[in-house]
Amino acid sequence: MSTFKGTFTVTVTPFNEYGRQIDESSLRRFVEWQIECGVHGLIPVASTGEFLSLSDAERRNVAEIVVEQAAGRVPVLIGAGAECTWDAVRYSREAQDIGADGVLVIPPFYSTPNAAELFAHYRSIGEAISIPIMLYNNPATSNVDMLPAQVAELSKIDNVSYIKESTMDPTRVRDILRLSEGRMAVFGGIMGYESFMNGAVGWTAVGCNLMPREFSDMYRFCVEEKDIAAASALYDELKPVIDLVGQDRYVSATKAALNLMGLAVGSPRPPRLPASGELNARVERVVREMGMQL
Repeated sequence: MSTFKGTFTVTVTPFNEYGRQIDESSLRRFVEWQIECGVHGLIPVASTGEFLSLSDAERRNVAEIVVEQAAGRVPVLIGAGAECTWDAVRYSREAQDIGADGVLVIPPFYSTPNAAELFAHYRSIGEAISIPIMLYNNPATSNVDMLPAQVAELSKIDNVSYIKESTMDPTRVRDILRLSEGRMAVFGGIMGYESFMNGAVGWTAVGCNLMPREFSDMYRFCVEEKDIAAASALYDELKPVIDLVGQDRYVSATKAALNLMGLAVGSPRPPRLPASGELNARVERVVREMGMQL
């Protein structure tokens, strides 16, 4: 049933030194490095890509660059989340027009829509495009928690066939698969290893920005080779990176590490601040101890 599978990187958006412009050359270099290291897909213009800090023109520019640079070698899903349904529809149509393979759509994050409103929101998007929609369940940021039974209802909408499940409860993967009766494929968000153990077909990982080869190997060990011992050992190895880019540090720590690794991606846009003090020291320590480099 699933076309998308594996480890997908939710990509950073590189800026120039002052954060005023997209750094196209760094973005293209980053995409190329990710693909060379074996990632199975890319998701720009999402949370790690600071989508709410980009203008509409910048969102399109980043999406076009990634789609063009990927050149069909891996799927590209474009973040199309918005507070207004009409904007989410517009972003989704735009993603399809520029050649994206799918869209990732977080629920409206301020209005906290009820079940009927959320169904209408995603139905409007599904009716507007023909490429797959990946729901994004991240109640910590969207203020909406799509429980497995609701996800199963949403899977009845045309094109709604994937979900990024980003709570700390991997048993939801199991329940979504059972309740959706084959209509929905699940990607883990935070808990990749545990999600794979419950039937996920993929993992959308922030840490893959920093260690694409190793994070992609998690899918290979868990799903393709079913080598649980190797997967468990790799998971232990990756935990310092997963912890480093967790919670509110997912943009600032990721960008600080990439800058240290030799890829100039600039700083986050405000209100986010660059990594400093204790966090910066932690980034330096993890980069050094893990031997992370481009």
